[in-house]
Amino acid sequence: MTIPFSYIIRNLVTRKVTTLLTAGGMALVVFVFATVLMLEEGLRKTLVETGSPDNVVVTRRSAGTEIQSVISRDQAAIVENQPEVAYGASNMRLTSKETIVLISLTRRDSDKSSNVLIRGVGQTGILLRPQVKIINGRMFRPGLSEIIAGKSIADRYKGAGIGEKLRFGKREWTVVGIFDAGKTGFDSEIWGDVDQLMQAFRRSVYSSVILKMSDPAAFQKLKVRIEGDPRLTLEAKKESVFYAEQSQLLSNFIRYLGVALSSFFSVGAIIGAMITMYASVANRIMEIGTLRALGFRRKNNLSAFLTESLILGAAGGIVGLVLASFMQFFTISTMNWQSFSELAFGFTLNLSIIIKSFVFALIMGLIGGFLPAVQAAHLSIVDSLRAA
Repeated sequence: MTIPFSYIIRNLVTRKVTTLLTAGGMALVVFVFATVLMLEEGLRKTLVETGSPDNVVVTRRSAGTEIQSVISRDQAAIVENQPEVAYGASNMRLTSKETIVLISLTRRDSDKSSNVLIRGVGQTGILLRPQVKIINGRMFRPGLSEIIAGKSIADRYKGAGIGEKLRFGKREWTVVGIFDAGKTGFDSEIWGDVDQLMQAFRRSVYSSVILKMSDPAAFQKLKVRIEGDPRLTLEAKKESVFYAEQSQLLSNFIRYLGVALSSFFSVGAIIGAMITMYASVANRIMEIGTLRALGFRRKNNLSAFLTESLILGAAGGIVGLVLASFMQFFTISTMNWQSFSELAFGFTLNLSIIIKSFVFALIMGLIGGFLPAVQAAHLSIVDSLRAA
């Protein structure tokens, strides 16, 4: 014989205020927990989807980032003439010799400034990134001081809008186009002609060489040849892997901070649930004794109180996830600690985060209700009826 589920629901409804407060506290904790996971997933998705599995990024060995990499013109020529490189229209090799520079720009909504990444790309640079689309204006023309800005940069920084001008490298550059990179890391960059940027910043070397493979399965062969060539001292990585590694430092920080915050707040939520369930036991001693007298066993009382607590946790989990889902409409920006440049990314909610957050809520409910449920199960019939 088991205690009816309707009886458990009526008990929660009867204690409306405490039920709402307890479920609300759990909802806030789940909101924090889910938001942190969404933030980490948004960062990972932004950087991982920046790269293409068909592209290869070649940088100086052990450089880690394009900012720290140096590739001479002779080395770049060797790389772009590898047999695995694909060909495009007019029998043109699909490679892009690129240079990376950081400049400081002022935000439109304040006087604060942040580092923004300037990428000098070759003629085929945009062809290697099919996710990049010009949405306003046009592509920059080679040989001129023209640039195009990522949508995220154009929206947030002074001088980066269409038709506006930026001054860096002792030159004035005109923004002739705005591009949308599909919420990838390129949205936080400004692009220009690589030769013009190298002249402006008095550079004689490239930062990286991007190439598209004719057969992605031949990557390992290409990697071994490039990294084994004593003339190069370079390393090759698939573009998707390269950008995934760029997210590690910031992603780990967000994860550890989120775990710390969620653990701290969850203690409060668990204590709140425990207090609520203890109060429920104290107010229902006569009911517990009556149920025992009617033939319900200790385990029935135990399961009934645990079910109440789990329902509170589930309700808090659902509300917290609903609140967290609205965070997908927001975009935040922060500094990528590996490239030292501004990076904008959004919150991403997926099935894995939903499951993790809901399980987290149930665990809070289970822990918060366990001791009160054990107390209720061990009340004797005589003491319960006498207390009433």
